[in-house]
Parts: sequence; structure tokens; C-alpha cells
Amino acid sequence: MTPGGAGVAKQHLDRAAGSVAGDTLEAYLQAQATEFLRALRQHRETGGTASHGNGAEETVDAARALRRSARRISGTLHTFRPLLDTDWSEGIRPELAWLSGTLAREHAYAARLDRLLEALHRLSGPSPIPAQVPSGAREEKSNLTVGAAKAGALLERQLTLARTRAHSAALQALGSSRFHAVADNVAVLASEVPLSPAATTAHLKPLAAAAEDRLTDAITQLPLVSAGHPYNSEALVHGLSADPAPHPQDAPWHQVRLLLRLHRYAREVLYGTEAPVDVRLLDSGQALDRHRDAAEAATAAASAARTPRIAPATAYALGVLHADQRHEVEAARFAFQRAWLRETVGTS
Repeated sequence: MTPGGAGVAKQHLDRAAGSVAGDTLEAYLQAQATEFLRALRQHRETGGTASHGNGAEETVDAARALRRSARRISGTLHTFRPLLDTDWSEGIRPELAWLSGTLAREHAYAARLDRLLEALHRLSGPSPIPAQVPSGAREEKSNLTVGAAKAGALLERQLTLARTRAHSAALQALGSSRFHAVADNVAVLASEVPLSPAATTAHLKPLAAAAEDRLTDAITQLPLVSAGHPYNSEALVHGLSADPAPHPQDAPWHQVRLLLRLHRYAREVLYGTEAPVDVRLLDSGQALDRHRDAAEAATAAASAARTPRIAPATAYALGVLHADQRHEVEAARFAFQRAWLRETVGTS
């Protein structure tokens, strides 16, 4: 970092730690609100419905930017709520979460389908089975290959339908009076942040530290010692049972992912664009993203396997796919454990 850059960072930290905490918070929220409005304008200019070419890519980028800003505004309102007008912040925060979730579903279904089809291709393999493979393994591989094509077609039908419905829901949401109310609130936020009287005297650091403490406490509740080991057999059995609900053992990991995101946003408020890169947080976040993706893909495979009157070979392929994704879940947990504990181990 250049001397001038270091000076800017120090000034930013001094402001964040001193009596101008409200100014620092206001600047961050206004910047995110401006990004939101810019993305909204881009989305409207592309029509929001492009299905191919550059228009489609621009529409996807705009929707991603909308989600990004909405998440950051909502997360910041949550972490620093004592410094903000309570009625206003508690009113807009769930609306931003609704918008972000609605816009995320179409991309999530598309990514889930890609993940599952790629895994099916990897598991079944396009080439003939070598003769030197044991006969039992050849039979198992053959059964998987037979069912994989139909399993892939079933997943494509189900997830493409879900994606289409999510796309329609997103377009409907963006045209609704509910969304226009959110956009109006964000437009106001871009020019004026409703701060509480406490913002003139309180500091940002204790609130950011509290967000970090919540993350650390949640991580201590995770079975990190077991991460990467096959303690997950309950999820394998549960996934193909009659109960379609996700296995509850995933929930604490999803919660840690959310808290890690809130911690990252709090750091952005404190440090601004001068925030030092924290490799530990980056790697941990990527592992938790993979965990979420694999867990949801496993749920989709299990749901497809419950489709009435499917062929046994199709059900078998979906069962193998479900187990494969649950193994990916465990691999992601192990990667998170390695990433999170790396610093502690290195300094002990």
C-alpha cells in the first residue's frame, strides 16, 4: 500500500472509531443505495427479459448487482441497527431480504442443474467400462449409466420448470408496488440516512465486534473435529426418505454462512475500499458456498427420486447422485475447518 493509501485507511479507521461513526455508516449505506439504483436502471434499460446475447448477460449482471446491494444494505441495517431509526430500518430490512431472495432463485436453479448434470456425467462416465474393473463394479457402473440419462432428463425438466417460474416471479416482483416501495426507500437512502441520536456519540467498532462474536460463537457449535469424516450417514438415509425437508444438520452451517457474510459487510463499513484482504474469511466463505450448493443439490436429487413411477434404474442413479452430493457437503465442511482453523494452528 502506498503512503497516501495508508493515510486514507488511517483516516477512515479514525472516523469509524470516533464520534463521526454516523458519517461513516451514512457514507457506506449511501454508496450501496447508489449501486442499487444504478443496477436497477441497467436492468430496466435491458428490459429484464432478454433471453440471449449481450442483453441477457447485462440483465444477469444487473440482477446480480441488485442482489449484492440489497444484501449489503440489509446486513448493515441489521448489524448497526442501534445507530439507525428503528421503525425505518426494521421496515425496510425484511423487504430487502425478500427482494434479494426472489432475485436469487432463478440463478440458483440454473446453477443447481449444471452442478447435478456435471456430477451425473462424472459418475456415469461417457466411455466403455474397462474389462479389468471387477465384475461387480462393472455391473454397478452399467446400472448407473443406464439410469443416468433418464435421471438427467428428469432433473432438467424439474429444475428448468422451477427456473422458469422463478424468472416469472422475479419479473412480477420487479413490477409490483411492493418493489416500487423498496426502490423509493432506497432512493431516499441514497440522499439521507435516517440515523438515531446514538449515531452522534456511539462507535462502530463495538457493533462490528459483536457481529464477529456471533460468528465465532456459532462456529464453536459446529462439529469441526468431525468435519471431513463420515458422520453424515443420517443425512444419506434421511435424503431418500419420505420426508422432503432438508436434514437439520445442515442448518447450523447455513447459519454460519449468513453470519460470516454479516461479518464481512461490517468490515467493509469499518475499512471501506481500504479493507485488507483476509484470506481466512475468503477461503471460509467459499467453502460455505460450496456446502450450501452441494446440500441443496442433494435435496434436489432426493426430491427427483421421489417422483412417482420412475424406473428403478433412474431412481438408482438419483440415489447415487444424492450420496455424491452429500459427500461434497462433507468435503466442503472439511475445507471450511481447514480454512478457519489455519490461522489458529499457525499462531499457536
